[in-house]
Amino acid sequence: MAADPLDSLRLALMQDVLPVGLAVVERARKGGPAEVLAAFSGTGDDPLGRLRQEGEPAASQVRENLDRLHPGLGNPVMKVEVRDVAAEEVPIADAAVASAPDPADPAELMDALARIEERLALLEARLS
Repeated sequence: MAADPLDSLRLALMQDVLPVGLAVVERARKGGPAEVLAAFSGTGDDPLGRLRQEGEPAASQVRENLDRLHPGLGNPVMKVEVRDVAAEEVPIADAAVASAPDPADPAELMDALARIEERLALLEARLS
């Protein structure tokens, strides 16, 4: 599935450009152009990575505020591929379960709740 170029651009802007831009603005506000240039003249290997880390907390807040304004605007929704997976056959333990159970019978209710609890535990084990 090919990614939409506009969505890719927006994701890059939100994840990469916004944090760096906010870090540059904060450095310029605190120390002027000399502070901004200090980020690039330092001994570090990745000045953009360092700026991205500095600006990430502020960028995160901006993205959250944009999401409050319109969901998905600040944190773009990622497209995913969904496909069906063959369901496993679950054997029925009781022949009584296969027949129509009596909803008023407490014993049948307890059996059904026990089966549900077992299946939930199995589901939780598979998800973790």
